Amino acid sequence: MKVTIIGSGYVGLVTGACLAELGNQVFCLDLDHQKIDILNQGGVPIYEPGLKEMITRNKEAGRIVFSTDIEASVAHGEIQFIAVGTPPDEDGSADLKYVIAAAQNIAKYMKDFKVIIDKSTVPVGTAKKVSAAIKVQLAKRAQSHIEFSVVSNPEFLKEGAAVEDFMRPDRIVVGTDDDQHGHYAKEKVRKLYAPFNRHHERTFYMDVKSAELTKYAANAMLATRISFMNELANLADQVGADIEAVRQGIGSDSRIGYGFLYSGTGYGGSCFPKDVQALSKTAQEYSLNLRILDAVEEVNDAQKKVLVNKIIQHYGQDLTGLTFAIWGLAFKPNTDDMREAPSRVIISELVHRGAKIVAHDPVATEEAWRCFALDFAQRPELLSMIKTVDKPNLALEGADALVIVTEWKAFRSPDFDILKQQLKEPLIFDGRNLFEPSTLSEFGFKYHGIGRHN
Repeated sequence: MKVTIIGSGYVGLVTGACLAELGNQVFCLDLDHQKIDILNQGGVPIYEPGLKEMITRNKEAGRIVFSTDIEASVAHGEIQFIAVGTPPDEDGSADLKYVIAAAQNIAKYMKDFKVIIDKSTVPVGTAKKVSAAIKVQLAKRAQSHIEFSVVSNPEFLKEGAAVEDFMRPDRIVVGTDDDQHGHYAKEKVRKLYAPFNRHHERTFYMDVKSAELTKYAANAMLATRISFMNELANLADQVGADIEAVRQGIGSDSRIGYGFLYSGTGYGGSCFPKDVQALSKTAQEYSLNLRILDAVEEVNDAQKKVLVNKIIQHYGQDLTGLTFAIWGLAFKPNTDDMREAPSRVIISELVHRGAKIVAHDPVATEEAWRCFALDFAQRPELLSMIKTVDKPNLALEGADALVIVTEWKAFRSPDFDILKQQLKEPLIFDGRNLFEPSTLSEFGFKYHGIGRHN
């Protein structure tokens, strides 16, 4: 099938590459000329395991192209995916300007029936707005007779495992209108996703608004589990319990399960923070207050400072003259995404208290520096207090303590004897509970985890 992907960012690239892998002819559009140049020159503007190799393979096979040509992109595919960003607006609601602009561009050039699929994460009612924008644009062209159908098909991709998630999905959610055009669109989408349903049916068909809400509900539920466990971990610290034992105890209950029960320094990234805010904002538009979600966000904001609080308890408020080794900058492993990353809050808090930072992350260093420039825009002189290195052990040399922020696999089994020699003091603040307190005690370390009965 011929498919157009509007937006060559995280969701668009993964969607386009994976659909090309299944034999479809994919046209990826983006208005960012620099991004398209990178893709056409063999690079990939984001880090995602397996994505670059998949794109290269399908480019060589002629199944995927990248372009800034809007008219050509509309002409290419009967199926048009909108996969542009929906950043949070000032009030926390999702900013739909890029989604509406994409819809308008389709309408400017479409000459025949199009199935227009909202792949971006959008609030309930967005499909209706997209449809209205297209109708207005068609009317301007005196082409109101051209038909189309807007479908909701939200993505459920975990950064760091997006290719695997797309190719082996838990579920595919498709929302269509219950009319002639909606039924036609449904059959087109069914054909597109048929390869994923050969073993068993993974697609859930529903109305458009339910599909739009499903995406937000899923992310809000996962964010809630994280914040709930973080609150329990903070309580465990106070009462002397071990949150890891608690996690195993409740996770073994089939009604609860183990997923997203790990305590740490809070969630970040492009999805959970903005989706929780956007869902709460949608509720407010209907005079509802989603009190649980407000608490989830409040807990998460506070959790990003838990490690800092532990450091202050050990050293005091003034950290002048101290150097901290930071392992991990990205908000989670296997990505270079620094959006809402806890590391940014932790580093900012430490530096403003006079500490120096030597940090290592396997892939996020370049993106981290871009974010640091924004975080310290009011006091750019503090950037001199931050240094990044390309190996974990280089961050340790002469540091007063190690602070673990991201649970990269490469950090899980260090040589503790060497680590102890490099640090001024055998002290670890573990924001991801990578290590067992008993193990660290055997090596003579002082260990501060999250809810680990220190």
